[in-house]
Amino acid sequence: MSAIKIRTALEIALSSMTPSLITAWENMAFLPPDPSVPFQVVTILFAEPANPSFGDSFHRENGYMQVKLLYPLKVGTAIVMARAEALRALFYRGASFNYSGITVHINRTPEIAPGSNEGDHFGVPVKIRFYSDI
Repeated sequence: MSAIKIRTALEIALSSMTPSLITAWENMAFLPPDPSVPFQVVTILFAEPANPSFGDSFHRENGYMQVKLLYPLKVGTAIVMARAEALRALFYRGASFNYSGITVHINRTPEIAPGSNEGDHFGVPVKIRFYSDI
């Protein structure tokens, strides 16, 4: 159940951003918007858990949430980079998000990867690394 709670904490935090963007969540029905409308695609990857000590049930869930920002082509990079910086501001190193007894910590400044054309949008991935002690 911890993976579900971690995912929910991160998704709630992302949903709190303003202005909001149309979001393609994992394994949910999604119809891409018109090419003139920005949107984001969210993927959460859980990495190998850490077991820092023997003899107890404590473990650390590690992973990252990738938010791929997709903005209209041929309008420059300023608007998409502003949104990437807003993600960095929300998910800053040291931020934490709670859901149902689980605390998710952001342990690094989010990474902004190079952008590329993706169909009728320009995409910029932002990787947000997290951990949660369970």
